[in-house]
Amino acid sequence: SSHGSRGAPHIMLLPSAGMGHLVPFTRLAVALFAGHGCDISLVTALPTVSSAESSHIAALYAAFPAIRQLDLRLVPFDASSEFPGADPFYVRYEALRRSAPLLLGPLLAGTGASALVADIAVASVAIPVARELHVPCFVFFTASATMFSFKAYFPTYLDAVGAGHGVGDVDVPGVYRIPSSSVPQALHDPDNIFTRQFVANGRALVTADGLLVNAFHAMEPEAVEALQGGSVVSGLPPVFAVGPLMPVNDLRETREAAQEQGHYRAWLDEQPPRSVVYVSFGSRKALPKDQINELAAGLEACGHRFLWVVKGAVVDRDDAGELSELLGEGFLRRVQGRGLVTKSWVEQEEVLRHPAVALFVSHCGWNSVTESASNGVPVLAWPRFADQRVNARVVARAGLGVWAEQWSWEGEEAVVRAEEIAELVMEAMGDDAMAEKAANVREAASRAVADGG
Repeated sequence: SSHGSRGAPHIMLLPSAGMGHLVPFTRLAVALFAGHGCDISLVTALPTVSSAESSHIAALYAAFPAIRQLDLRLVPFDASSEFPGADPFYVRYEALRRSAPLLLGPLLAGTGASALVADIAVASVAIPVARELHVPCFVFFTASATMFSFKAYFPTYLDAVGAGHGVGDVDVPGVYRIPSSSVPQALHDPDNIFTRQFVANGRALVTADGLLVNAFHAMEPEAVEALQGGSVVSGLPPVFAVGPLMPVNDLRETREAAQEQGHYRAWLDEQPPRSVVYVSFGSRKALPKDQINELAAGLEACGHRFLWVVKGAVVDRDDAGELSELLGEGFLRRVQGRGLVTKSWVEQEEVLRHPAVALFVSHCGWNSVTESASNGVPVLAWPRFADQRVNARVVARAGLGVWAEQWSWEGEEAVVRAEEIAELVMEAMGDDAMAEKAANVREAASRAVADGG
């Protein structure tokens, strides 16, 4: 139906904090709006945690002025005394969870929304509000179907092992065993702010009207079938694998961002086909200083061209240091021309689509994995925290790349040495079979999003 016509369903979207959650939500918004003629309202808690989020939201509204922006003014709470030292993004989940029961009802009622799509991080507080207003509530899981199956099953697992036993290997019915070493770090601590949210949201899934996941069958056949077939947890509502959600090509950057990005775009255009290693650990976490140094030395030693996005702080607004302070003048001078290092936000999907890029050294955040899959770029997986080891296993099983399983992640003290990094990069760059498998994953991804997919 035409936009804004009386018959069009009006869907309210409620994302949570962080680019990993926001980007799939804006892709879903555009798919529903431009692809299916729905009216869309996007609820945004202001101010955002990171400036990457605020510029992404601004670009969305500039490109699609008909998408309605609903500002959510969060109910204040004293995070520093209740959760000292907690991750700022998890604290934001908590603020959203506390505000939703008070603020979401009036927003839903006021817009006359015909359905709510709530982020997984707020599922257990959003579903009851929607239910009370008789508005169907769908929960959107922005990461892998394998992680979703783990999340849905985890409360059952906890109930079975009993309190005080610690989290061991978790055998997800119909999927496969997630080893204890791949379970998100926070979940080993029952009192962690994230664990409490994770379990509450996992328990609430059976009360939703439907579940969406940014995944596709060919890449995660066991998990998608187990979720849809009811073997993970009985009583789950219908599960829709809607991935890989495609990027929105007409999100224009601000002028400053475009100038910064012109720099790496021009550089990539000068490089030979399939010659560049793209290195990025996502928007959420910074590598420790000593690990950054080893990675720099490894990239220098591997001999290949590289584009490296460096992150020096958890929240981008705090990241004021210069690259030369982080990496040393000598390194930047020695790799000049062969390597380009930047601290600015890059349009990653565009980088992965570039013919010069041959390998992605990635933390395996799910957006990164789906963008790699959609573009057939092989991944050298180096997960760092949360669901990333689960996603790295998906990458390896699907043939999209290799996972260096022995490499440490956050909370493990070991620093991965430059020699190991250089060796694995050189091996992956020379692996024609892996490149071919990654191309097969790309074919399967494009079939999944084609008409009838």
